[in-house]
Amino acid sequence: MAKPKPVAKPKPAAKPEEKPIDKTSRPLVIDGTDHIAGRLSSNVAKLLLQGNRVTVVNSEKIMISGRKKSIVGEYKQFLKIASILHPKHGPFHPRKPDTIISRMIRGMLPRDKPSGKAALSRLRVYIGVPKDVKPLGKIQLEKTKIRKSSALYTSVGELGRYVGWH
Repeated sequence: MAKPKPVAKPKPAAKPEEKPIDKTSRPLVIDGTDHIAGRLSSNVAKLLLQGNRVTVVNSEKIMISGRKKSIVGEYKQFLKIASILHPKHGPFHPRKPDTIISRMIRGMLPRDKPSGKAALSRLRVYIGVPKDVKPLGKIQLEKTKIRKSSALYTSVGELGRYVGWH
């Protein structure tokens, strides 16, 4: 007995392909005012690894929790680390608020991998709000906002002034 040949099913009508949302076309602009530095950095790092372009503005108003004396003291200890041979060989310590924050975010990215390098290239951090970013809508991440009085925190701008910025 011969087996009957299977009948080919008609192919369904092709759906019009939707264009994937381009995450790199327009950056996410995050206003850093009254955000805790570590929480903001980890959330920004996660957004960068997902393929988003992220711009952080008002980096001098980002807060670090803890006593001002201990924060500034720890950072000054960090500044003493230098090359034995010659300081020009590094390590280089950031003093500007935008570089302090971008360095914190860089520490949370796998920068030895291509994904980490690509993610870091999608990051922009600014002091204040530049003209080209002003028209874009700024967002604030509620889970990274400070919860207590701002007197209990030290801003990154204040830290920068204590360690040699301005």
